[in-house]
Parts: sequence; structure tokens; C-alpha cells
Amino acid sequence: MSKFILAATAAVFLSSAAYAQDNKFTIGLSNGFVGSEWRTQMIDEAQAAAAAWKEKGVEVEVVVQSANVDAQGQAAHVRNFVNQGVDAIIINPNSPTALSPAFQQAARQNILVIATDAEVQSKDAIYVGIDQKAWAQQSAEWLAKALEGKGNVVTINGIAGNPANTARVEGYKAAFANYPDIKILNEANADWDQAKGQQTMQNLLATYPDINGVWVQDGMADGAWRAIESAGKTDSIAATGEIRKDFMTRWAEKKLNSGASVNPPGVMASALNVAVLKLQGKEFKDDVFGGPNGNAIYIPIPFVDNDNLAQNLDAAKDKPGYWSVTATVTPEQAEEFFK
Repeated sequence: MSKFILAATAAVFLSSAAYAQDNKFTIGLSNGFVGSEWRTQMIDEAQAAAAAWKEKGVEVEVVVQSANVDAQGQAAHVRNFVNQGVDAIIINPNSPTALSPAFQQAARQNILVIATDAEVQSKDAIYVGIDQKAWAQQSAEWLAKALEGKGNVVTINGIAGNPANTARVEGYKAAFANYPDIKILNEANADWDQAKGQQTMQNLLATYPDINGVWVQDGMADGAWRAIESAGKTDSIAATGEIRKDFMTRWAEKKLNSGASVNPPGVMASALNVAVLKLQGKEFKDDVFGGPNGNAIYIPIPFVDNDNLAQNLDAAKDKPGYWSVTATVTPEQAEEFFK
């Protein structure tokens, strides 16, 4: 388990000349879900990463398309970027498969496509982000150990069918399979919505009065914990938590039994830094790709628990309540993916 400050990454900048072989790129950013501040922070951090390249003598213009759309609507994002003649597209995809024809269209125009946050099967795209299955396994392992390997558990998941959600469900099931004395009573969906998370947890508490643990995804954990608090069960239930500052503040004040894997909003910024290096003509190392589709570059998954909660709150002290613990693969770190 990581025991380090997650909110900031120190960077030692290389000289501008190291990056200035090609110095002007346009990158399209596609976000197909706008229901959380995490997504807003993701785009903000990507735009900040683009701006930082200017200090290295590289001009990176970003074009953002962000809206609640289905896979067909997000495919339109991709086609719009192709028609605009961008150099690269970075997308937080709503589907692992439905966007493949659009990615193929981009590839035919020699446009680099990078998915982030959720993996895609297309061979015309690569993935830069965390391993969502490992993200869930890590927090489910924490919960199993917090329960000393036994007890009744419920899970609250995100949007059914979303590739990240699907991978996370696989992850916690794989972790809990190693603990035969842990029983999953119910698996519910609350669409990564805090209010739905709270209502779902209230319903689960009413139905199952003997819950010992809750595995709940970010975006809903705050609501789930509020329901647990209202039921007066904070001393008897262990549950995964949020990486938002407002939740971490309450976590510390109420001494909750919680732990949280970090899916950093900086994933899109990490993908952008990889994209710029690739657009400059660098070649990936032969063994850099992995994952079920053979096209993934996985980045580290930090973890917040009671051992490092105070450190992360200190790092977040000047941030708004909705700010999430984050990390970004810097250009210098991204160099490690290339020959």
C-alpha cells in the first residue's frame, strides 16, 4: 500500500530544446459524461498540461468537446475532430467497442487516438490511464482486510455498461473471491451520482440490517457514508471512500473506517503528455503495452487510508471542497515509455 503524498508531483524540467523538434500541435479532448466535478477537474488539468508545454517551446492547442452523450454522440466528437484536422484525439470513452469505427476513421488520417480513464478494444487507439480492475482490487482488498476476512458486504457501482465500471466490478469480485467468508448480499448501481449513492445505501441498510462492509465507487461514496452516518452505523461498518477534499475532511473529523484507491483526474493530462512526445516522433518501447487488449500503458494507482489521510488533507488545504486527490505523469516521466 502506498504511503506517500498523492496530491502533487515534483517535476525536474528538461531544457526546451529536448522537446522542440516539432513545436505546434492541436489536440482534441472528448468527454462524454459531465455529471461530476471529477470530469471538470480532468479537463482543467489537461488544459493546464497543454499550457505547461509552452514553457518548453512547444505550442499545444486543445479543442474540447464535453457533453452528456451516448456512444453515437461521442463518435460524432471524434468525427468533428477529424474534420478539423487535429493531430491527436484524447477521449474518455463511453464504450469499449462502439467507437471503433470512428477511431479507424481517425487513424486513416494519421491522427493519434488515446483513450483514458476507460479502456477500448480498438487497435487504432492506445490507452493511457490506470488499470481500473486493479483499482477496484486494491480497495476491495483493503475492505476485506478491514473486515478481517469475513462479513456481509454490499456494493454500489457506477453506470452499467460503462467500460470502467465493468472493469471495476471484475476487480472487486476477483478480490473477494479470495475470501470465502465474505458474502456479497447485493450489487446495486447508482450512476456515479452522490444523491443516488445515498438513496441506494439507505435502501440497502433498510433491506440488510446486518451489513458489515460497503464497497462503493468514487462519486457515490460520500452519499453512501452519509446514509451510514444517519443510520448510526459508522462504528460497525467499514466502507471505501472518496478522494475529494470535502469527504476526506469529514473522514478525518469522524474517524471513519475508510480507504480509497485514487483514480487521478490527471489521467487526461498524463495522456496529453504521452501524446505530445509521440507526435514529436518518439517511438514506444517494444514492451510498453499491456492489458486485455494489448494497447494499454498503465500508470500508478495511489491509495488513501488512515495512515496518509492527514498528509493528503494538508496537500489539499488551499483547494475547494470538490477537488480530488490527483497525480499526473509528467513529460519527464512519460519519456520512460519511449525508446
